[in-house]
Amino acid sequence: MGKTSFKKIAPDDIAYFKKLLGDSYVSIDPEQLARCAHDETEDLHYMPEVVLQPATVEEVSAVMKYCNEQLIPVTPRGAGTGLSGGALPVMGGVVLDMKRFNKILKADKENFQVVTEPGVITQELQEQLKAQGLFYPPDPASKGSCFIGGNVSENSGGPRAVKYGVVKDYVLNIEMVLPGGEVIWTGANVLKNATGYNLTQLVVGSEGTLGIITKIVLRLIPAVQHDLLMLVPFRSAIDACRAVNEIFLAGYTPSALEFMERDALEWTMRYVQATGISLPDDIQAHLLIEVDGNKQEQLYEEMEAISAIMQRFDTGEILFADSHEQKQMLWALRRKVGEAVKSNSIYKEEDTVVPRASLPQLLETVKRIGREYGFTSVCYGHAGDGNLHVNIVKGDMSDADWQNKLPQAIRVLFKEVVAMGGTISGEHGIGFVQKHYMDIAFNDIQVGLMRKIKDVFDPRGILNPGKVFVN
Repeated sequence: MGKTSFKKIAPDDIAYFKKLLGDSYVSIDPEQLARCAHDETEDLHYMPEVVLQPATVEEVSAVMKYCNEQLIPVTPRGAGTGLSGGALPVMGGVVLDMKRFNKILKADKENFQVVTEPGVITQELQEQLKAQGLFYPPDPASKGSCFIGGNVSENSGGPRAVKYGVVKDYVLNIEMVLPGGEVIWTGANVLKNATGYNLTQLVVGSEGTLGIITKIVLRLIPAVQHDLLMLVPFRSAIDACRAVNEIFLAGYTPSALEFMERDALEWTMRYVQATGISLPDDIQAHLLIEVDGNKQEQLYEEMEAISAIMQRFDTGEILFADSHEQKQMLWALRRKVGEAVKSNSIYKEEDTVVPRASLPQLLETVKRIGREYGFTSVCYGHAGDGNLHVNIVKGDMSDADWQNKLPQAIRVLFKEVVAMGGTISGEHGIGFVQKHYMDIAFNDIQVGLMRKIKDVFDPRGILNPGKVFVN
């Protein structure tokens, strides 16, 4: 897959798009272009040449067919909440903004399925399903703003992945438009499918490089009735990581098990102006632990048992959330950590994941490499599945070291992560910013197979170019 010479957008192209979509849904307005020039990845900006907002699969098909013929690059965009640069139009061209694909088409309670368009906000989908006694568990931190289509494209996880799994575990079927304009369904709306290659799971997590998702069929489960939540303070961050696996070894599976270093919680409390949580000077980390189910007595027993396990370590006073409002406050603090870190300093966020029992070793490794290369880090993440978000904070680091020395440090970190049996992204994807590290996770044969798959779907290389692979 060599470098493609893409065509620049010309007046004739704009005229075609306006005739197809209508003037209101074709924009070269600087404000609209600027909106689609970035996502939540660091402070990167790449301007598109035009923003298109189709509303039907036929319109998407026509756009893709035209762009494929004209060699115009197309970058699909959901809500723009990504953290790996997957929605950045690094080659210019068209941004295909999917915000008008915002309808939940059918909630099938009898079969525990939902058919949705990709531009539906994840939390809104969950809330509408919950009102019908249905549960779609994956809940990324940005669930109040991210689109379900983006979640599918990135194979998103979130806090409840530890018990319920990630997006791939719920996608049954996908309608998608290929780069040449062809429309296909990838699978079938059934719970078991051993018919041919699994195209559905190939598309999940493909980061918008294989096709444009226009409909998604998700499997659902019955809604749970109750949950309990506690915040456990530790005087040692390594102890907090060690405590995680003890819960599972004792036979318990929390519905969420989140790790936050002291700075993560302290910065977030200041960022959201939260009060009511004590943060003594000797506390270095917290675990946020949730259990859920339909029998409240059983949940109390589980929580008491987990609390007893935690108290084998050097902990402070455990906070049990005793009201819905307190639960919401604790979850808001966890979900706002990324924004709080970003507001404090220029930063880079790495999305490391290791086998759960290796989490203490991972945290120690992050801190050791930080000392060797002169950076500080704020760590938090989904401890229950070994997924640690490493926020590298620029702080006093010089611009030269940030540009030249830090990439070396990240490469060293990723090599150590892979040596532990882990990998370089648990849920954020590779996108634009991590593609130079793919050689750490995969050898030439593996990357070569992925490139060939990309070429089969997108032989002219127009769809989300510049992502996942180098050149």
